[in-house]
Amino acid sequence: MSKAIFYHAGCQVCVQAEQKVAEAIGRSRYSVEIVHLGEAKNRLIEAEQAGVKSVPALALDKEVEMGLDARRRDQAARRRA
Repeated sequence: MSKAIFYHAGCQVCVQAEQKVAEAIGRSRYSVEIVHLGEAKNRLIEAEQAGVKSVPALALDKEVEMGLDARRRDQAARRRA
């Protein structure tokens, strides 16, 4: 089974995203772990090594697939197109 790790800092946006991601991700395909970086500061290096540059972020099999900054860049690029 693949592993999904959702990193966040506990802000309202992060908590809402956590709930949506937890509901949406296929738990039959992914083992989901939620990491609150404000409470688990010992996981910061791990998150950085996975490619987390901002939170909320989702890492699938140790590679970041979504971060708030990336999502904003994608939305801006779509508006410009």
